[in-house]
Amino acid sequence: MAGDRQGWLRCLLGGAVFVVGMAGTTLPTPLYPLYQEAFGFSELIVTVVYAVYAFGVIGVLLLAGDASDTVGRRPALLWGLGFAVASAVCFLCADGLGWLYAGRLLSGLSAGLFTGAATAYVMDLAPPGGAPRATLVATAANMGGLGCGPLLAGLLAEYAPEPLLLPFAVHLALALLSAVVVLRLPETVRERRPLSAVRPRWPALPAPVRPVFVPAALASFVGFALFGVFTSVSPAFLARFLHVDSHAVTGLVVALAFFSSTAGQLAVGRVGVPRSLPLGCAVLFAGLALLAGALATDLFALVVLAAVVGGTGQGLTFRAALSAVAGAAPEDRRAAVISTLFLVAYTGISLPVIGVGLLTGPLGLERAGLVFTGCMLLLVACAGAYLLRRPVRAGAR
Repeated sequence: MAGDRQGWLRCLLGGAVFVVGMAGTTLPTPLYPLYQEAFGFSELIVTVVYAVYAFGVIGVLLLAGDASDTVGRRPALLWGLGFAVASAVCFLCADGLGWLYAGRLLSGLSAGLFTGAATAYVMDLAPPGGAPRATLVATAANMGGLGCGPLLAGLLAEYAPEPLLLPFAVHLALALLSAVVVLRLPETVRERRPLSAVRPRWPALPAPVRPVFVPAALASFVGFALFGVFTSVSPAFLARFLHVDSHAVTGLVVALAFFSSTAGQLAVGRVGVPRSLPLGCAVLFAGLALLAGALATDLFALVVLAAVVGGTGQGLTFRAALSAVAGAAPEDRRAAVISTLFLVAYTGISLPVIGVGLLTGPLGLERAGLVFTGCMLLLVACAGAYLLRRPVRAGAR
């Protein structure tokens, strides 16, 4: 009993470190209008700055997606926290666009290491038999951390001095504290190898994973694409068309999407993995439809509903996808397989966002957003139909 308590305490501490790591990746979201005013760049540049982060994530997942399986969970997380610290320093020094690119790239490198390593670490730290709850802790920490970033930055930017400095100073302190926590947690990889053993590799899936990966990846792509738009261009839309000038409100709207994702993840335990994937696609479809309605009518209430409904759908699909893929993966390849799933997800969070930025010039922000929602509605409908015809089996291993 005492061992279970100690195991869950370690699991939760690992989850807390995960929250801090992911919070830094969305910290700049409500601050983009301030950077636009200070440095004078367009919405296209906002999407490019955001996409630089996603490319950093994808680069790490391709080059070192299985790093924590090789060198250990703790070294991978410490490197991730080191990149987070460097990112915060770039934003603290920012006096031009180059610093933003550097900060977002470093943030992407941090997230790329965290996504696979921290998820696997939280699951490893759980006591025997605790895999389902540990999966919830990991996915909730991921989405909860992403939600805490814009909320923290929005509140500090609105009600505290130095809005472009204080959020990153706070995150810098939290990242350093998290490094101390990681150093006090045990290593869970039994057979570690030197850093030189980490090799770049193209995404590859063990045979037991392949039947569940395709539908899980499709659903994850759409959910992360929705989040990409919310975290990149929604502050500009809220400020320009809905006249929402409060950074705290902007941060809260974006945070609602991520917090609703956590609520969707909680529902997976009752709904079950096989039904959560198609149900999540249906809820995502509704969230995208609400977003299209908000873009067409300029109604703030529809933006909030789109964040809540779309986030809930993303949570359903994301936890179900992660559970199915992690459950089917061999233990010694778990982090690499999880990283491959995130590779697909972060492709969804980057390419559509760049597309919106490119279309903003000729079409305007609202029409570009409508083109995006139309494409994602079609894709999520196809994914849902695929999952209904070929459902993920319960208990896949």
